Amino acid sequence: MKAKPFSGPYTISSYDKNKLVEYKANPDYNGLFGKPKTDTVTVKYYAEASNLKLDVQQGNIDVAWHTLSPTDLESLRNDAKVTVHQAPGGDTRYIVFNLNTQPGGNPAQKLAIRKAVATSVDRDALATNVFKGTWSPLYSPVPKGLPGATDALKDIYGAKPNKDAAAKFLSEAGVATPVELSLQYTTEHYGAASSEEYAAIKNQLESTGLFKVNLQSTEWVAYQKARSSDGYPAFQFGWFPDYPDADDYLRPFFTEDNFLRNHFSDPKITAELNAQLTEGDPAKRAAVLATLQHDLMADHLPIVPLLTGNQIAVAGKNVQGVEATLDPSSKFRFGVLSK
Repeated sequence: MKAKPFSGPYTISSYDKNKLVEYKANPDYNGLFGKPKTDTVTVKYYAEASNLKLDVQQGNIDVAWHTLSPTDLESLRNDAKVTVHQAPGGDTRYIVFNLNTQPGGNPAQKLAIRKAVATSVDRDALATNVFKGTWSPLYSPVPKGLPGATDALKDIYGAKPNKDAAAKFLSEAGVATPVELSLQYTTEHYGAASSEEYAAIKNQLESTGLFKVNLQSTEWVAYQKARSSDGYPAFQFGWFPDYPDADDYLRPFFTEDNFLRNHFSDPKITAELNAQLTEGDPAKRAAVLATLQHDLMADHLPIVPLLTGNQIAVAGKNVQGVEATLDPSSKFRFGVLSK
């Protein structure tokens, strides 16, 4: 980059697409993060997670971030040569319902089905058995660690699966069981563990006797087209934040003509979304956000939150500062690292 358009703690000194990027400390930087603790940082990109795991184990690289599978991380936790650092993150995983095409003969029945799904899923089992603790249960569209986040779903429906509550939602709405539910997912975009994740969800739902699940996987390009054009009654979705604020988990998904294209809109929710966006007092904004999350989960439930990802990095024993960069911003800050 001949013009050197750099304003952050580092400049790019060399670049080999999809292979290596070398960063040098920016001598002109005088910003919030201060002077980097390491002058030169080289970032290497891997096509195979197995090679990344091997290199961090053998000390060929100092830090591994992202890409490693839950099984890899479980193995690395038992490796005395490295440390697995973990902190709450900002990724989310959930089931989206298309309010036009999902099962149910009327809006009340459709809501009852969504509530029954929400109270039948065992999030703790997904987090522990599928993701080996690399993800944690999520009880709101907004993950913990962000101002205004609540556990609305847990507060309303409870933390554990409740077959009796699920059955009551369905019976009171006049829904015949088992409910036939088509559920779509994609390993190409959301990782190989999605197969095990959604097989577990299918088993959890069907074990109640209330659901019969038709599970299908699709490649990402076709998936995006179909889910945006009423192709799936219910489907997997996830979010990696653009910026670390509750608004980024709410406005893109719950306004009219939202990003999910699932036909959800509600004037009261729209008003609450606008109110939290313009409220300057942090305490008052948190109160608006709490009400908004409660109303979404209690009265609408257009998505069923499942899991929130933890920020995880694997580092050599001689690397310091890793904990300082693991937070819900999901931005890995090289400048705090040293050895």
